[in-house]
Amino acid sequence: MSTIFKRIIDREIPADVVYEDDQCIAFRDVSPQAPVHVLVIPKKEIASVDAIGEGDAALMGHIWVVIGNLARQLGVAEGGYRVVTNCGKLGGQSVDHLHFHLLGGRQLDWPPG
Repeated sequence: MSTIFKRIIDREIPADVVYEDDQCIAFRDVSPQAPVHVLVIPKKEIASVDAIGEGDAALMGHIWVVIGNLARQLGVAEGGYRVVTNCGKLGGQSVDHLHFHLLGGRQLDWPPG
């Protein structure tokens, strides 16, 4: 069965897409935790950080460049933002598809969880 993120990639489920290219897609979180809360996911199905392989290095670098560009486009780069990825059940991962939360637009407290 496809994850909700794979279904978004395949356009089976609508999403508020803010960026897309051949390697990744970024869309607004349906339950935002900050004024800016965007999920950035690879189109390649990778279950979690723990499943990233040696062959995924270029893809991961690309995603980090996209995240930085989105932070600037969405107006949070100058003031600061946070990028979060959860890994595994105890790490808070709820969808088994690697994803990065880009959060900004307000003071983000520490520790986060």
